[in-house]
Amino acid sequence: MTTQKKDWKIVLTELEDKLAEFFTKKVPALPENIKEGIVKYGPYLALVGIVFSLSALLASFGIGGIGAVVAPLAALSGVRSGIGYIFPLIFGLMIIVLEAMAIPGLFKKQMKAWKLMFYVSLVSAVSSLSTLDLPGLIVGLGLSWYILFQIRSYYK
Repeated sequence: MTTQKKDWKIVLTELEDKLAEFFTKKVPALPENIKEGIVKYGPYLALVGIVFSLSALLASFGIGGIGAVVAPLAALSGVRSGIGYIFPLIFGLMIIVLEAMAIPGLFKKQMKAWKLMFYVSLVSAVSSLSTLDLPGLIVGLGLSWYILFQIRSYYK
């Protein structure tokens, strides 16, 4: 019995192709003016989201508020709550970095920026799984993939 070891890029490309097929051909399409609005104003919304997320993340790490007191106590209160507190912070930081990397390309409508936002959705899904937030996973992932794949054709 031989096993094929697939490269992550191949796996992600296959996943992207299957999702593109579903979200562009099997679900109702957004009106063109809505798609254009998302593409035009999306980078600004992502930028605002980064600012708010970064401020919340800094507060969680104890910079600028009650997080300074809570962070060490959360980790000391036990593995379950410590891990439950640390994982979302790590994933949140990863999401902020990926979104920040995507911003310039989103303004230029580059496919590499769209792919970074796709990766943001995947990291967000893993974050939801790590905290067992299944409703958030299903709704968040479904909406983000629907919007991402509806506007995909605008990026080159």
